[in-house]
Amino acid sequence: MSTHERRGLWSASILAIALLTGLPVLVIVGFLLVPTGDVWQHLVDTVLADYVLNTLLLMLGVAVGTLIGGVGTAWLTSMCRFPGRGLFEWALILPMAMPAYIIAYTYTGMLDFAGPVQSTLRDWTGWGFGDYWFPEIRSLEGAATMLALVLYPYVYLLSRAAFLGQSLCVLDVSRTLGNGPWRTFFSVALPLARPAIVAGLTLALMETLADYGTVQYFGVQTFTTGIFRTWFGLNNAAAAAQLSAMLLGFVLVLIALERISRSQARYHDTGRRHQSIRRYHLTGWRAVAAVVFCLIPLMLGFLIPAGQLAVWALTIAEGAYDAAFWRLVRNSLELAAIAALIALLLALVLGYGKRLHPTRTVTAAVKVAGLGYAIPGTVIAIGVIIPFAWFDNTLDAWMRRTFDVSTGLLLSGTLAALIFAYLTRFLAVALQTVEAGLGRIRPSMDEAGRAMGYRPGQVLRRIHIPMLRGSLLTAVLLVFVDVLKELPATLILRPFNFNTLAVRAYELASDERLADTAPAALTIVLAGLVPVILLSRSITKSRNADTA
Repeated sequence: MSTHERRGLWSASILAIALLTGLPVLVIVGFLLVPTGDVWQHLVDTVLADYVLNTLLLMLGVAVGTLIGGVGTAWLTSMCRFPGRGLFEWALILPMAMPAYIIAYTYTGMLDFAGPVQSTLRDWTGWGFGDYWFPEIRSLEGAATMLALVLYPYVYLLSRAAFLGQSLCVLDVSRTLGNGPWRTFFSVALPLARPAIVAGLTLALMETLADYGTVQYFGVQTFTTGIFRTWFGLNNAAAAAQLSAMLLGFVLVLIALERISRSQARYHDTGRRHQSIRRYHLTGWRAVAAVVFCLIPLMLGFLIPAGQLAVWALTIAEGAYDAAFWRLVRNSLELAAIAALIALLLALVLGYGKRLHPTRTVTAAVKVAGLGYAIPGTVIAIGVIIPFAWFDNTLDAWMRRTFDVSTGLLLSGTLAALIFAYLTRFLAVALQTVEAGLGRIRPSMDEAGRAMGYRPGQVLRRIHIPMLRGSLLTAVLLVFVDVLKELPATLILRPFNFNTLAVRAYELASDERLADTAPAALTIVLAGLVPVILLSRSITKSRNADTA
């Protein structure tokens, strides 16, 4: 096979992967023209306005919370010196390991009327029901708070990177003009960091749109809960697909706004001195305020809920870790491992194929294959189950007519459909990591391999993969944990009598057995800590390299 033919094979593989991973979105868009009878009009007349309004209000609440928590803590840990700053630098990332639906279950168990907080308050005061006011956790405001507590690290990470990368010259000029920390923050640092802040906020809001477990448990009607009700309650695939298309429209608007924000930025950093930042030294009440400000999101987003889960897990330890629980663990781990390994393989094909043959068509196909992470799991699940069910029904009808044999369901309701949805959703995670690793390998390494007579596949196997071990491990772990936490797609697509840790926690919480969710929830949280720790170490190494 000639070099041209081999490159054509790589390009064809990339186009095939992009077409497959883009299939769910194409199906959803295609259903915009499918008639839904009276169901769509019923949705418009009754609940569609609530879906739109609640989704917008939820996004607004999460935006305010993540901006305050993420940008504020990023500025303090980057540009100020106060007790505990070194600890907060990495600890503020920990809430990323806590899925939103798990923190929602935990705080509900703590703050509900029968929970320990209100029970203790009544014991101390002698109050009874109706004698006092207490904020309602199961509300739109409560859902926004839960989501903001676990999503602010997106804004924190990108904002902190932007603050650390700002020119020392610009900040020095602000100091010489007599500007203090606050004035420098608002007039200089914040405008320079705006593109990074908007990018982090966009990621947080896309995760907000994708959430199902939190809003469903709190009884908030959003697009994700509406899709479930339309699919399972009204049994109308077309209407559910059209709701999914509207939700997809929200995602596309967020992506467009983020790109417009970057393209219209009017502040540019042209300085070259980044290596030595002179931090503002905070003392007295200012240092105390900085510690408290950084401690609040860390405690509320990780320490308190993780501690409560640990207490519950110990309380019900006897009999909780039985054969059924370990079967859940095995199901979850095997499913996540299979999806992560396949995602890694596809990411290698896409990343290396783009490096080998970087035409416009190949580059566009790789971008399409990486769009899945921006699409909510609910939307992807609907986009997967519709074509899979059509294929199964069409094949079964043909086999009955031709051979009088029923093939049944070959794809629908199988692990294959579920893994396909995971790949569509999380392939971008592995792809970004692999592309970043390939970008650090000099093109001369490829030339050396070709000079030795290696074919493209041999160059990848013998040269690139050994040099990419760290990136490949990171990619596998990130996809593994994302699959472990995924709830809506698993709820829709899982086979009958097949459960995962995430689904079991959801089922127990729906039955108000909140303490019983602890073993499954805590296992998911502990697994999520692994990539968070790796991310923290990566950031530390990059900072040490930059300041060396």
